[in-house]
Amino acid sequence: MSDQAFRPTAKPTAALSHMAQRVPPQAWFSVSAVFHYLGPAFAVLLFPSIGVLGVAWFRITAAALIFAPFTKPWRTFQKASPKDRLLLLTLGASLAGMNSAFYLALDRLPIALVAAIEFIGPIGLALWGLRSGRNLLALCVASLGVLLLIDVPSLLSPDNRTADLLGLFWAVLNGALFVLYIILGHKISQDGASGGVERLGAAMFAAGLFVMPIGLLQAIKAFDMPFLVLAGIGVGLCSSVVPYVCDQLAMSRLPRASFALLLTLLPATATGIGIVVLRQIPSLGDLAGVALVMVGVALHRPAAP
Repeated sequence: MSDQAFRPTAKPTAALSHMAQRVPPQAWFSVSAVFHYLGPAFAVLLFPSIGVLGVAWFRITAAALIFAPFTKPWRTFQKASPKDRLLLLTLGASLAGMNSAFYLALDRLPIALVAAIEFIGPIGLALWGLRSGRNLLALCVASLGVLLLIDVPSLLSPDNRTADLLGLFWAVLNGALFVLYIILGHKISQDGASGGVERLGAAMFAAGLFVMPIGLLQAIKAFDMPFLVLAGIGVGLCSSVVPYVCDQLAMSRLPRASFALLLTLLPATATGIGIVVLRQIPSLGDLAGVALVMVGVALHRPAAP
């Protein structure tokens, strides 16, 4: 990555690197994990009123507009080298595709199944980067917990909604793009949290352009309803601003494999949000899966920087 193109300067995001150093990266990740499913939970409620891709447009566009005054994406693109511009555009395309595929899957499948499929990629990414027997054991324990949360027997039931192959396609695509987001997110965070958030703002601006042709037509019908517009902005704030900024603060200090393994906490987070927000009481199998994921994370030790 070009240091000259992305050298941080004195700007509103400069304090983020200092914040990232003062607060443990696991704390930033915890905030991200909570908002990772709060936003989608609100988004699902808007599908009937705005449309799936319309909600995706609101999420990405609202996030891009919130980021813009602080990150100045036009300046980032102007100073970037051709290689760095390609990186930002690729990340933007992956964000647009990931969020759209995620919502299209949620429209056809239960959120627990979509989330479970999303975790398969990060677990494989963690395995790729692991170097110690302890970390391998941690990954195995966490993976067993995720399998319990997936509830494999129910997936094989002919009465299950997983018969929706199109929904499964969108869920798998979302999972694949989530892995790409982790890889590219670490690349843009290499020079510190401040520069990472600036580049994230630029990538989100590009994502807004990519999603416009497929989501704007659905979103337009909500423009004369202020409540829906505010709700769409809220989805963008909860889903793409808070968690992605916290991801950058965590990524700037964690190895990629360590961050990927921490992502196995997300099934536990989804279960907790289901209890508190949606009043979905987990089964004993779900609780066992959550416990195993927690044990796996406790066993895990980050790779040496």
